Amino acid sequence: MTTTMIAPPSGGMFARRHRALTVGMVALIVLVAFESLAVSTAMPVVGRELDGIGLYALAFSGSLAAGMIATVAGGRWGDLRGPVAPLWAGVAAFAAGLVLSGTAPTMDVFVLGRFAQGFGGGLFQVSLYVLVSRVYPAETHPKVFSLFAACWVVPSMVGPAVTGLVVGQFGWRWVFLGVPLLVAPAALLLWRGLAAAPAGGPPAGPSAGEDGPDGSGGRTPIARRLGWAVLAAVGAALTQYGGSARGAGLLLMAAGLAVLVTALARLLPPGTLRAGRGLPSVIVLRGIVAGAVFGGEVYLPLMLTAERGLSPALAGTVLTGGALAWSLASWIVGRRRYDRVLILRAGPLLITAGLLLAALAVFPAVPVAVAFAGEIILGLGIGSVYPTLSVLVLELSAPGREGENSASMGIGESAFTVAAVAAVGAIVAAFGAAGPVYLACFALTALVAATGTLVAGRTGA
Repeated sequence: MTTTMIAPPSGGMFARRHRALTVGMVALIVLVAFESLAVSTAMPVVGRELDGIGLYALAFSGSLAAGMIATVAGGRWGDLRGPVAPLWAGVAAFAAGLVLSGTAPTMDVFVLGRFAQGFGGGLFQVSLYVLVSRVYPAETHPKVFSLFAACWVVPSMVGPAVTGLVVGQFGWRWVFLGVPLLVAPAALLLWRGLAAAPAGGPPAGPSAGEDGPDGSGGRTPIARRLGWAVLAAVGAALTQYGGSARGAGLLLMAAGLAVLVTALARLLPPGTLRAGRGLPSVIVLRGIVAGAVFGGEVYLPLMLTAERGLSPALAGTVLTGGALAWSLASWIVGRRRYDRVLILRAGPLLITAGLLLAALAVFPAVPVAVAFAGEIILGLGIGSVYPTLSVLVLELSAPGREGENSASMGIGESAFTVAAVAAVGAIVAAFGAAGPVYLACFALTALVAATGTLVAGRTGA
């Protein structure tokens, strides 16, 4: 099945018809990337000044939970009415959340702002997938998604340093209040781009996504789907919190995982939890590689600072190598059509090798440069897989289902990441932060990555 194209199949993503829209989307994604990285750098100061260390984890998990709910809502909204309305709603909610967080008098209000940020980000990010499917010619999709990946490079390189400078010179509030000032010109570019290349409404036909006489149109009614999304968000929050807590933390994590799996069975396409052929395996593979990478990287800077004596800045440069390799690999696979099965099999193996290589840096006799090399190999792996899966999700979607299926991919990615981070967090919480424990965490995430090679052959690539 192929996606419905409204724009004529002529011109690339920087052709005159698409130029303003492409630049507007890039600007918006760069701002999201910067904000995502800046929050981690600024949060210790925020927690101290607002006397809210107890709500520290909720500031992260609340945003993630809101994003899962918004992804479901935005996906169905985009399928039924076109991507423009949820796109603007998401941009507005994202900007409003930043302002609320930046002006928060208490940690409770700050967390509410983070919830709004996550909700807005979930809405407009899934809308971008629908927008790509409706506006850009199919042959440009790999290049567009490669460009989306490249948008994270500059923020990953300069984000922490810029954030530290802003916090030191102007205070942490401007980390949040400064971004909305830049959202306005990005939104103006989007507006001009949509005027030049309108996305249109839902595709015509029985699979367009409109609910049928029974209110479902062959799909789960939106109210029920949103209810399952809320349950999935609760399960994700419990899993994340339980993974980092001691004592009853394991029970909370187990309960959260049970809730999360129950909700995912209703939210994701049939057969996803058993990696069925086609779209279900695409969603599973996206979750596997995301969970393995983010679960493996979460304690890498801590390991390098605690075990090898690196400064936080130097430890961060190791992750920068992975981000650069991610962008490079995405650019390469976006230039021409490669054997997709080969890419999807090789990517998880590269991630596995990269994680195991980075783990060796825990030994004093191993140069820290080995960890940097491991991050580069890992980045090449995920950078080649991510845009390939994004293209596959659109190709395997019936007209009018691009938003819902893109939302499913986003939900699966979030769920696998939460589970992986919670698992390594539980290991560290139970046995303490030490060399052998770090090795166990890397070994676990490498094993997860390796399973992706088995799933790759079932994607229908």
